[in-house]
Amino acid sequence: MIQEGRAPFLLDCREAHELEICKITGSHHIPMNQIQARISEVPRDQTVVVLCRSGARSASVTEYLVQNGFDAMNLHGGILRWGQEIDPTMDAY
Repeated sequence: MIQEGRAPFLLDCREAHELEICKITGSHHIPMNQIQARISEVPRDQTVVVLCRSGARSASVTEYLVQNGFDAMNLHGGILRWGQEIDPTMDAY
């Protein structure tokens, strides 16, 4: 998407202490347990790519967003896969 000039809204749904280990520059942090209360912070006019550590939490958040009318997708494999395939300098945990 980024290479096609369609920058997604990166939504990191991990806990704050996880971001201290590693994070993707430009991502927006809303912990999974706060999504419902903070849904107004998620843009409706942009594709939302949801990420967590391995993809399980983000799959649940993605499902919730889609059910509420958002164009959302899960980053399969999470930040672990991102570190393996995109940024190998990223710390894994």
